[in-house]
Amino acid sequence: MTNTPSNCLITALIALIVSAVLTTFTACAASLPDNDDELTMKIGQMIMVGFRGTSLEEADTIREDIEKLNLGGVVLFDYDVPTRTPGRNITDPDQLRNLTRELQSIAKTPLFIAVDQEGGRVARLKPKYGFPETVSAEKLGTLNNPDSTYRATLTIAAALETAGINMNFAPVIDLDRNPDNPVIGGLERSFSPDPGTVSSQAAAVIRALHEKNVISSLKHFPGHGSSSTDTHKDFTDITGSWNKTELAPYRSLIENGYNDLVMTAHVFNAKLDPEHPATLSKPVVTELLRDSLGFRGVVISDDMQMQAIAGHYSPEMSVRLAIEAGIDILLFANNSSYDPNIARKAVSIVRSLVNSGTISPSRIDSSYNRITALKQRHFSAPQ
Repeated sequence: MTNTPSNCLITALIALIVSAVLTTFTACAASLPDNDDELTMKIGQMIMVGFRGTSLEEADTIREDIEKLNLGGVVLFDYDVPTRTPGRNITDPDQLRNLTRELQSIAKTPLFIAVDQEGGRVARLKPKYGFPETVSAEKLGTLNNPDSTYRATLTIAAALETAGINMNFAPVIDLDRNPDNPVIGGLERSFSPDPGTVSSQAAAVIRALHEKNVISSLKHFPGHGSSSTDTHKDFTDITGSWNKTELAPYRSLIENGYNDLVMTAHVFNAKLDPEHPATLSKPVVTELLRDSLGFRGVVISDDMQMQAIAGHYSPEMSVRLAIEAGIDILLFANNSSYDPNIARKAVSIVRSLVNSGTISPSRIDSSYNRITALKQRHFSAPQ
């Protein structure tokens, strides 16, 4: 087409309109709602985010997110990955306790305050900050004494309780099917390749956490132990390595009444879903975990900003698929990349999906009710 003056004018106008639309979308996505409407309050409970700051005064936007979005939870880290600096949220026991008190004091609905305190190499509350030494799952599994595991976990649970942390992303119940797995076996995060050992060890961990009123989270469903790549970094396909025995610990624990949280993995398994990784898969989350295994608790995603998801799906697509799959809490750790507006963007996306009719209000209610039930059970327990 020849660029006549009129064509150039039309092109320029189109460019201006597109620019205005994109600017408006970005502004809306980063803005807070004007009022405390019921839909926003329910969606807010479905969002958990990470943030920077060792006190509320230092934190970016987390105060507004908690107060105006009714944010469901936060996740804390001792190290900020994007800037490669320590002291992100955790520097010592007194500072951490003050931070969690501040966070809870501004919340309309009590917050889930979570960490990854598995023990061994995955521990945010480290001895160098003044917290107790911990033992890896692999060492405990090798010892294979549930009483020893209970006592080791009780030390962790007591430290979490004192710190005001009420949720631990543990235990890992992935089977150690690949000892060289860079994110599970290679980091000593699995108790054992034997499902019976994993089940009994995990039960001891859960019992100890509950002793101190700390919520547990089984991970990473439907099994990450056989992978040879890391979902933090890219697409991870376990189609050829996964085995149904990896479901055995989930089945055992659920049949014995487990109903805290299950965290999904971002692994792709064409045997279970030929299109989407587990976190975004209705066949995995709803049909397998809920319908087949009978899980009635809260399902939380692994970090939605990991490259296995963020590198292959837009935020709008990944959030939609996760909710349609059956995810109750969308976790944005905000520590592979950092966006201070991530919570309000996530809420905006979910609101748009409901307003457009893509997601039904009843679907939001289902997650909200499960989250509320878990919070009522936890926060009504003796503190």
